[in-house]
Amino acid sequence: MVRRFLDALREQRWDDHRFYHHSRVNQSLHFFSACCFLVTYVLLLTRNTAVAVVFGWTVAMVSRQVGHFFFEPKGYDEVNRATHEYKESVKVGYNLRRKVILHSVWAAAPVLLLVSPTFFGVFAQADFVQNLAKLWLAVAAAALVGRTIQLFFIRDVLTGAVWFTKILTDPFNDFLQYRGAPLALLRGERMDPMPGRT
Repeated sequence: MVRRFLDALREQRWDDHRFYHHSRVNQSLHFFSACCFLVTYVLLLTRNTAVAVVFGWTVAMVSRQVGHFFFEPKGYDEVNRATHEYKESVKVGYNLRRKVILHSVWAAAPVLLLVSPTFFGVFAQADFVQNLAKLWLAVAAAALVGRTIQLFFIRDVLTGAVWFTKILTDPFNDFLQYRGAPLALLRGERMDPMPGRT
């Protein structure tokens, strides 16, 4: 069972890399994002929850998604012989459409707090930063747990559990996998040649 889990994790990581990380700019942003998420994890461990959540969403997550939305090619993928539409349809986690929905909910949270500083009576005090951190933490948890449970039903429990693990460990993996991307980009390499494609 452990072997199946690790094999499935490797496969999800490989599919994510080969389908969604061609651009060296995107890879560099993922490296930066990974560094930021590792800081976020440390802040969470030291109980600086509000700072961790705000930093995680505004710096780590935004830098991560900018690469996907603006720098990844959306045309036919010659390396993998796949259309963008095909890759989006088989994406295990959040494809671009789902990411737009998730980030719309994320962006709505501060607006709702401006309208109702206690979030319609949910919070005892009108502390904007603390309440925003709580809302964004809830959005992150709902996105992670919600998609995992959805995968249990539309795929299988193994796929959902693997994806959950992949997401939580992506900062460590991306740090190691994309640490060379900034230098490759500085050398003028705009796209990863994707060596080792299977």
